[in-house]
Amino acid sequence: MASGASGAELANIVNEAALRAVRRGSKAAMQADFEESIEVVIAGYQKKNSILTEREKMIVAYHEIGHALVAAMQTNSAPVQKITIVPRTSGALGYTMQVDEGNRYLMSKEEIENKIATYTGGRAAEQLAVGSVSTGAANDIEQATRLARAMITRYGMSDEFGMVALETVTNQYLGGDSSLACSVETQTEIDRQVVELIKKQYDKAMNILKENKTKLDLLAKHLYERETITGEEFMCILNS
Repeated sequence: MASGASGAELANIVNEAALRAVRRGSKAAMQADFEESIEVVIAGYQKKNSILTEREKMIVAYHEIGHALVAAMQTNSAPVQKITIVPRTSGALGYTMQVDEGNRYLMSKEEIENKIATYTGGRAAEQLAVGSVSTGAANDIEQATRLARAMITRYGMSDEFGMVALETVTNQYLGGDSSLACSVETQTEIDRQVVELIKKQYDKAMNILKENKTKLDLLAKHLYERETITGEEFMCILNS
């Protein structure tokens, strides 16, 4: 679960686990303390005073299962570790934790496309389940757009532009300010390709969910009742 974490993040995780152990009156930190501390560092503390309505809770359950189901049905996607609909202090109403096995430094074009499809899976599940969309996909939209734009402007993964750097990143370790180095016409074409790429992956996610609608309903109901499930529980129900 801590794969890819920096030294400072690992220190925060260990400190948080120690604090949890002290609050429990224990002399040692247990596995559960470390697991929860990783989630605190990633998503913030559990926001136990946030009460979702039954409809909101069901929508969030479908949203998170949408992410997990799209990820699980694609190859080259990180395994699902945990799914929860317990609100966090970061503002997240729930999240799906995927953890790569070991550190990863390179991503293929197919892996990035799968990641974008997984980001869109939450919105697609909402659309499929309740026939409308909510504001819950705001962060997913930002992440998907960032990846799609980087594929075209920085990673040379566009058939039309090829290996041309259309965007430069300065002060990479101090916020990473980026600036486009192309004409206005090219910027317009980049925007068009970004929209097309995300729409294609959204359609792929929607097709995956439609083909597995029965499992989507079953898993969303299970998550709604339990609020938090492990990746093992998720895969067990998915493969049953």
